Amino acid sequence: MLNDIKAVYAAAWRAMLVMPLLFAIPVVVEFAQHVVEMRIGMYDSLAMAKQVADDPMRMLFGFAKAVALLLPGYWFVRLMAFGDGRRAARPEAPAFALWLVLFVMNVAILAWEMFGPPLGSVIGLAGQSEKLAGPVLSAAWMVIGIYFTAWFVGWTLGNRAIGPRRSFAIMTGSFWRTVGYMLACILPLMALHYALGYLAVTLTPALLDWVVLALDAVVVGLLACCMAGAGYIAAASAAARKGASLIE
Repeated sequence: MLNDIKAVYAAAWRAMLVMPLLFAIPVVVEFAQHVVEMRIGMYDSLAMAKQVADDPMRMLFGFAKAVALLLPGYWFVRLMAFGDGRRAARPEAPAFALWLVLFVMNVAILAWEMFGPPLGSVIGLAGQSEKLAGPVLSAAWMVIGIYFTAWFVGWTLGNRAIGPRRSFAIMTGSFWRTVGYMLACILPLMALHYALGYLAVTLTPALLDWVVLALDAVVVGLLACCMAGAGYIAAASAAARKGASLIE
């Protein structure tokens, strides 16, 4: 398991060097959000950061960043699976079309979470039940997503045979191992991301803020890769134990 995790981080650094344009997409979007945040005074103080956290323009760029974070779900997964940068980036049929279906689905979910009405009110709940509905349903989707990991990865690799039911069968028995992969590949970079954001708020002068925020944007690029890589190694590990193949 440790070797799998090391492979994800190593592949993320490799992607920065061998596929710089694709790697740069979430980096550029993250930095663009930082530009907006600087303009609205988010890094002036902790009090100001809290005051402008829900600024509409910041939220819009936050959505763009969330979408950009999904993009390595195609090319980085394929880079880890095939080891070939050119093939990883190629819109290969049917893999790209299958991945695009999943991408659109995830973008729609993100848009609803950020801009849509509360789920509790949509299904007719009120009071405390309405407040709890969103977190409960989000947690349920996260659990279901663990069992759909092989489906997401299989389709990205062009394997139409792995749908939701087949994915559930492959991932059964690998739930906690998958959670472990996710935590190990995501939490360290996420913690660094938040630490750099806090540092930018507390640092002066503004020139140092820009240095920290530029570094943070690169960290987000690595995070985007490692998020996708965690799903790949989780699915590959589960498939190997079940004697299944993720590649058609």
